[in-house]
Amino acid sequence: MARAPIVPLLFVWLSLLLALCLQVMPLADGWQVYRPEWLGLMLVYWCMRTPDRVGVFHGFVLGILMDLIEGTALGQHAMVYALLAFLCALVYPRFRAYSLVQQSALVLVLIGLVQLVAQWLRTIVGDFSIHLAFLIPSLISALLWPWLSTMFQALERRLAAS
Repeated sequence: MARAPIVPLLFVWLSLLLALCLQVMPLADGWQVYRPEWLGLMLVYWCMRTPDRVGVFHGFVLGILMDLIEGTALGQHAMVYALLAFLCALVYPRFRAYSLVQQSALVLVLIGLVQLVAQWLRTIVGDFSIHLAFLIPSLISALLWPWLSTMFQALERRLAAS
């Protein structure tokens, strides 16, 4: 069985920082709800692709950066993204055996659970909301998963060939 090419850690961090930029990019008020969870998607991708190199620490650091950029309570996003990386580590063996459609369903569940925890934390801090619109980004992220996964695998192959 051929081994996956080793991805430079610089490439991993650059892609995660690009996802962070996409996550905090300003959108119009009505479109804010439809923003995919870019950082969560990239964290899931790298935790599943290179679980020995990307994990809970990366989720925690990216969460702290997200907290600092958005001005939320320090540790709120850090706990959420660290939880996402931990959940990815739990389901890693099954995730690799699934097809892209099944992976999308699992991404929907993982990011949905994490967003539920994030909503719970926001409610504790004081930003109270009852509607379920906070789950729309997880649905959009699940729809984007096959495209994102295929694109990054092709990019990794191209980097390995050169």
